[in-house]
Amino acid sequence: MMENKLLSRRNRKYSQNPFIQTIFTADPSAHVWEDGRLYVYPSHDIDPARGCDLMDQYHVFSTSDMVNWRDEGEILRSSDIEWGRPSGGFMWAPDCAYHNGKYYFYFPHPSEEKWNDSWKIGVAISDKPTSGFKSCGFIEGVGGHAMIDPAVFIDDDNQAYLYYGGGKKARGVKLSDDMVTTIGEEQEMQGLHDFHEATWVFKREGIYYLTYSDNHHGNNNLCYATSDHPLGPWNYQGTYLEPTGCETSHGSVVEYRGQWYAFYHSDDLSHAGTLRSICWDPIEFTEDGLMKVVVQTRNGHPALETNGLEKNGDLTIYGINKASEFKGAEKVEQADAYEKTCLKNFSKENNSVVVFDEVDGFKTGKVNLGIYYATPDKLAKCILLVNGEYVSLLNMVFSGSWRTFDGYANFTLLMEPGKNNRIELIASSGNVSLEAISVEDYSF
Repeated sequence: MMENKLLSRRNRKYSQNPFIQTIFTADPSAHVWEDGRLYVYPSHDIDPARGCDLMDQYHVFSTSDMVNWRDEGEILRSSDIEWGRPSGGFMWAPDCAYHNGKYYFYFPHPSEEKWNDSWKIGVAISDKPTSGFKSCGFIEGVGGHAMIDPAVFIDDDNQAYLYYGGGKKARGVKLSDDMVTTIGEEQEMQGLHDFHEATWVFKREGIYYLTYSDNHHGNNNLCYATSDHPLGPWNYQGTYLEPTGCETSHGSVVEYRGQWYAFYHSDDLSHAGTLRSICWDPIEFTEDGLMKVVVQTRNGHPALETNGLEKNGDLTIYGINKASEFKGAEKVEQADAYEKTCLKNFSKENNSVVVFDEVDGFKTGKVNLGIYYATPDKLAKCILLVNGEYVSLLNMVFSGSWRTFDGYANFTLLMEPGKNNRIELIASSGNVSLEAISVEDYSF
């Protein structure tokens, strides 16, 4: 019974925004691939932030019901880029495309320490949408000062186009069949109003749409233009997403299972403009193809019906009673907690730490770590160490109170295969009641 209560947190019935909360993410690029799942490729705001300098370590997320999301794990980081900026970071808004059986991941990254003058559009290739990406260099002839935010659109005739831009300039160019070289001269996108960055192109009922962020002071709008050709000229149509509360805005639009969705980011979770979180809401169109302004919500959309595309691996749960050691917190009986036991007052002020030994990494070591908790704080955080190595700072968002055991955070990572792993959680901020962790085999 207690186990079922834990598992119910992994299978929610209604959406919440932001829909990714354990780490900070921004600039979501959403796609539906041939397996029928929806995938989102965002950037990653590393916490603690230093402006946008430290953005790195791209993760991918997927869903089959728009409510329950899988962290598919990290696919690329700056240290993987042989031509990149020596001190790393600056892995900004990416995109992904599928063509001729391969997945192509596009990302902006500078090649020199003088970052804003040396932007290039890098490419990594894989046979899978969520792993195995290998850098193959960058697209020759594009990039330069403030030229960021790649987006790739593949038309009905299988012709691919690359869009990118910044500093009030948006550009587009055809891609060859290899998806890494261009065809002909790039073109500046004509007809856009007050372009800033964040290009995205999609097609609906024969109309091409180019969306982007404007230069609205303080908080950008997401705007759009339409055309009857993928490279324009474009007809400006107005705003489809009003400011979200943080200075930047970046989005994508995609159809999934008969409904169109707008993806975007906000800073509602952190209230810090460089620690952003990705959101989605439905978007509607008028009869003549104009985009209606998105109604930004925080929760309430029901999960889509199951369609057989769910992914589940073997799961092992470790209650607090299985912790090999802990300090700075009180182990107490609590009727609503897993196995009726929790670590109360797990906080930085108490120098709280909990350790689990002999944690199962299954056959490959790729697992999704779950953390089950209660907290009265809007945003508590803990540091994750695996086998003595720092992995990430993880968020644990408000659950209701110190004994409202409805909190669930999860993060996908690589550890050692087999039952020889050490998981250590160190309190970083807020006050938490910890009840359990879990690991799910993500080797499939």
